[in-house]
Amino acid sequence: MSKLTTLHEFIVAKQKDFPFASGELSRLLSDIALAAKIVSNDVRKAGLVDHILGAQGGQNVQGEEQQKLDVVADEAFIRAFENGGEVCGIASEENDDYLAFSSEAAQKGNYVVLFDPLDGSSNIDVNVSIGTIFSIYRRISPNGTPATLADMLQTGDQQVAAGYVLYGSSTILVYSTGKGVNGFTLDPAIGEFFLSHPDMKMPEEGRLYSINEGNLQDFNPTLRAYLDYCQSDQNQTGKPYSGRYIGSLVADFHRNLIKGGIYIYPTVPSAPQGRLRLLYECNPLAFIAEQAGGLATDGQQRILAIKPSQLHQRVGFYIGSKKMVEKAMGN
Repeated sequence: MSKLTTLHEFIVAKQKDFPFASGELSRLLSDIALAAKIVSNDVRKAGLVDHILGAQGGQNVQGEEQQKLDVVADEAFIRAFENGGEVCGIASEENDDYLAFSSEAAQKGNYVVLFDPLDGSSNIDVNVSIGTIFSIYRRISPNGTPATLADMLQTGDQQVAAGYVLYGSSTILVYSTGKGVNGFTLDPAIGEFFLSHPDMKMPEEGRLYSINEGNLQDFNPTLRAYLDYCQSDQNQTGKPYSGRYIGSLVADFHRNLIKGGIYIYPTVPSAPQGRLRLLYECNPLAFIAEQAGGLATDGQQRILAIKPSQLHQRVGFYIGSKKMVEKAMGN
């Protein structure tokens, strides 16, 4: 039996590939793994512990009802980033504004992190897979000063690392530092992530499409034509594609990353700017997709090229196998 590689061993071995290799990014990724273990443990207790399952009783900045576990996850990751010493500030989908850490040690940190602490949290009560999505940037404000809004509003192609954690039948952490994509599965018996999906590549074509077809009448003609193509025997496979829509972005994306497929959350008249968040969801997954050979656009332009103008900016989202995304765009 070959030796299993732990996440820590992998990070250390690949440290030379990191931008500005000095160990800081390595420690930051380790902090993310630690927070992910804490959240994974809490997810496993959902339904057994009162303070975890159910609605929190408030709404986040998006106007969505916060679940208790949303808040637990948000606090776990913020604590990890604030205490780690590599991060000068964060922005989270659950909070109105960005947070610049006030300690002297944190203000010397060279990175900012933008994250969705618990994607798909509306599925918690029905035991459907959920996840965490994160995006890491090198700060552009002077070291030793508080983080600024400009640090947060960088284009996605400036990310130095991005990834997600899927809390499903197993807990999987997938990340990239711009040198390919690798996945690690948590062994809950010993609390360690092990390399389980090395050098992940997204197939150029697939037979899976993920979209909420309940909004079909609101889709633009190009998208409706693409769905007709998916459902006919005139596509490249000679038989209809399979529709697979979990309603948890991380889970839908992870499946398509492995098997090949496309996920679409388009703009519609009721949401002309889209519904998914550029900074917390789309940029990090687009970074992963491109590193794995896939493609991510807003239906017209590359996601990673979009210049954000606000923290909670929304966009349309087409992501997945390269040829499928190109076809869905009408190319």
